[in-house]
Amino acid sequence: MSNPPSPTAAPACTPPCVEWTDPVREAAFRGWLDRVGPAHRLRPLSLRPASADASFRRYLRIDDDQGSRIIMDAPPEQENCEPFVKVAALMAEAGLHVPQVLEWDQANGFMLLQDLGTQTMIDVVDREVAGANKDLYLRAVDALVAWQAASRPGVLPAYDKPLLARELDLFPQWYLARHKGITLEGRVGETLDAMFSLIIERNLASPSVFVHRDFMPRNLMMPADPAEPRLGVLDFQDAVYGPITYDIASLMRDAFLSWDEEFVLDITVRYWQRAQKAGLPVDSDFGEFYKAVEWMGLQRHLKVAGIFARLTLRDGKPRYLADTPRFLGYIRATANRYRELAPLLRLVDEVEGTQQAAAFMFGRA
Repeated sequence: MSNPPSPTAAPACTPPCVEWTDPVREAAFRGWLDRVGPAHRLRPLSLRPASADASFRRYLRIDDDQGSRIIMDAPPEQENCEPFVKVAALMAEAGLHVPQVLEWDQANGFMLLQDLGTQTMIDVVDREVAGANKDLYLRAVDALVAWQAASRPGVLPAYDKPLLARELDLFPQWYLARHKGITLEGRVGETLDAMFSLIIERNLASPSVFVHRDFMPRNLMMPADPAEPRLGVLDFQDAVYGPITYDIASLMRDAFLSWDEEFVLDITVRYWQRAQKAGLPVDSDFGEFYKAVEWMGLQRHLKVAGIFARLTLRDGKPRYLADTPRFLGYIRATANRYRELAPLLRLVDEVEGTQQAAAFMFGRA
């Protein structure tokens, strides 16, 4: 069989085309594809966009003799691929279904990966009938428990107090100050300092395990092979070693899906039971464990509200901000449940509810 045609000799593509804003990077990519393509039977003319995410990475899909592969395009000046490769290996060792790294041009940030399919978990969930998704979520729980069961200290970066604090600071800096135009001095700053210190203290009280850090249906893949029982796991390059409550909070308090508390409790308690059976360090009292999950979720929701504002204002990706009301709902629900968080609830209500009150009490930047 002859080798695939050289991508440098390809005619103009038909939509959807892969666009390049930097001709130097495009030339580097085509040179890399020329080198690795023949060994993997890649078909350069089939190159097309696969997906993009909130970072500077993007993903392309390319066909081979058997199906397709994924190419990660991650400019090294903006994205470090080393954590992706390291965590992929850790997850594979733990028995998770993750993309195999087939080629890696570390200097230029190009990577050839196994293609886990085209359908994410979020594509197939029934948004109207929560209970119809029970088996699907339990498959996600199985992946999470396997990942956490492989945990050991000193392997991944610590999800420690400085990192938690930096993440929380995204909320005042980007959501309140930049998006809402609220000054952060005086009572606002004092309230946030007190609330953030309390949130961090509660979260660091939980035992540490491996944390995916964005474990949610958009990052879980429906396997292309019907014989494969495991969901695929993606977007794991930011994994850390931190609170065991984080990933289950991410899964059940999603950035793009909302469930009633009955379903959230049902899946969370089943996770807790499986985690206990696997010997994971969850609290023996489910009520206490669930409280810890809520406090961990609060940290994540404040962080993500700030990230979504930053994506809009700094990175020109406004579609994320449309989901901010979901996060504010999560924040309000948790703050309303715990008396210690009453000052945070008042602040959010004043900011989001009565603009005149917010302007009078907090000032406008």
